[in-house]
Formats: sequence, structure tokens, C-alpha cells
Amino acid sequence: MSEEKTFPMTAEGRDKLQAELDDLITNQRPEITKRIQIARSYGDLSENSEYQSAKDEQAFVEGRIITLRKMIENAEIINANATAKDEVSLGKEVTFQELPDEDPETYAIVGSVEADPLAGKISNESPMATALIGKKTGDTVNVPLPNGESIKVKILKVITK
Repeated sequence: MSEEKTFPMTAEGRDKLQAELDDLITNQRPEITKRIQIARSYGDLSENSEYQSAKDEQAFVEGRIITLRKMIENAEIINANATAKDEVSLGKEVTFQELPDEDPETYAIVGSVEADPLAGKISNESPMATALIGKKTGDTVNVPLPNGESIKVKILKVITK
């Protein structure tokens, strides 16, 4: 048997997934069921766009429910305190500066399930995080870029959230 994939995430990330799952089951699923029943009452289903739209949405929601259940069931909650205080790891926030003189940037390193770069959360699987994990405050790190080049960054601060 193959091992189930684990999904590293923070407790906060797991709670958000659970809230989304609860909403899908208690609110969206019943609403879609009502829409399907109403659309059925209109008669011929082969030309009923409301029925087809509701069925498509139902399929999406059911798929998302399955995905969320699997992620929550196989969640691996990150313990940021398991590493040295100044060491970059999952669940920590890192501030770094691209050398020689770019502005400092701060990101939380999270599992891929929670990644949202626009919200300051990068996946542990991203090139930046992969290069930074295991390094410490004050270290200078080469980060590979997709084009084959690399950049140098200096780790300014690591914070356990």
C-alpha cells in the first residue's frame, strides 16, 4: 500500500480548512440541493440551464469536500518551536534582503495548502523557502531562480509566530 500524502500546515491553516469544509457541508450543499429541486420543477432537464448550472456547482462542491476532508485527515501540524529560535523553518516568519541593496521582505513559511504570496505566506516547496529552510539569522543564501540564475539574500530576522 502506498502511504497517504501528508499536508504540512499550521493549526490556523487547518482551522481555516475546517471552517471552509463546515460551510460547504452546512450551507452550500443544502442550497445547491434546493436549486436543483427548483430547476427540476421547470420540466425538461435537457434544455434547463439552471439545472445544469446547479449540477455543475454540486459536482465542484462535492469534489472540494472530498479534497478538504483528505487534507484535514492527513494534516501534519507544524511545530515551529522544534527548531532553534533563529533557524528558518515551517511555521516561522523570515525577513530577508536581496543583496546588494533591495528593501527587506517578510514572509511566513507555510505548507503548500496555505500558501498565499500576496498575503505574505510562501510555500515550503517554493525555491525561496527551500533555499532558506535550515539557515539562520545573519546567513547569506543563494536562491536559484527559474531561469537558471540565482540571487543572494541575507536573512535579517526569524520570528516564531
